[in-house]
Amino acid sequence: MLASLPMYDLPALHGAHDRFWQGIRNALGYGPETLTRTGNLWDHWQAPDLLLSQTCGFPYRAHLHDKVQLVASPDFGLDGCPEGYYNSVFLTRRADGFITLEEVAGKRFAFNEAMSQSGWAAPKVHLDSLDIPLGSLLQTGAHALSAAAVAEGRADFASLDAQTWRLLEAHTPLGEQLAITAHTVPTPALPYITALGQNAEEIRTAMERALVHLDASDRAALGLKGLVTISSETYLAVSTPEPPQI
Repeated sequence: MLASLPMYDLPALHGAHDRFWQGIRNALGYGPETLTRTGNLWDHWQAPDLLLSQTCGFPYRAHLHDKVQLVASPDFGLDGCPEGYYNSVFLTRRADGFITLEEVAGKRFAFNEAMSQSGWAAPKVHLDSLDIPLGSLLQTGAHALSAAAVAEGRADFASLDAQTWRLLEAHTPLGEQLAITAHTVPTPALPYITALGQNAEEIRTAMERALVHLDASDRAALGLKGLVTISSETYLAVSTPEPPQI
C-alpha cells in the first residue's frame, strides 16, 4: 500500500506533511507507516495499491480520470478563487518593471512541464484569450526552477501555481526578486486521489478528521484551509491547449 503527498512537499514542509499523514493513518486505522517520497509520480498515481496521493488537474483529465477515484480537493483560501479552486500567477523580474501581460508579449516563457495545469495549460489558455503570443520557450521541470529562471534572467516570465508561489515566497528569496504581473482564471485545485479498489469516502473522512486535529502551526504552514468535493465532470470540462512546441 502506498501513500504520497508530493505536490507541495518542499523540504521545509516534510514534517507538517508527515504529521498530517500520521493523523490520516490513525483515523483510518491502516495504511503505510510513512509517505513515499521516491520514485516516479506516474507510478504512484497508477499503483493498484495506491491509498492516497495528489495529482494535477491536467494529468487527471488527460490520463487518470478512469483509473483512479477522486477523494477531495484542497482549499487553500487563495484570493480571487472559490473554495477548492486555485489559479496561476504570472511572474516577472521586479527590476524589469513589467506591469501588464502585453509588455511580455513575444518574450521568453519558462514553464515546468507540458502536462501542468498551472504551469502550461492555464497560462496558455489565458494568453490565447488575450491574443498575447509567447516567444521562445524554456522547459524547466519544476515550478521553483521556472521562477529561478526568471530571477536569473534566463526567461522573461513564467506561470506558477499560486499556492506554490505562496510557499516559495515564504521559504526562498524569490519573493524579493519577482513580482506578480497577472493571474489566470481559477480552475479546480490539485485533487487527492486513490486507487479504484479503495474506499474513497472513508479516506476523505479520515483526511477531514486529521485536518481538524492537526496542530495550528502545521495547518498554517501547509496553507490548507479545508477539503472540498469537486466532481470529475468539473475537472474534465477544463480547457486543454495545444502542447508546447519546443
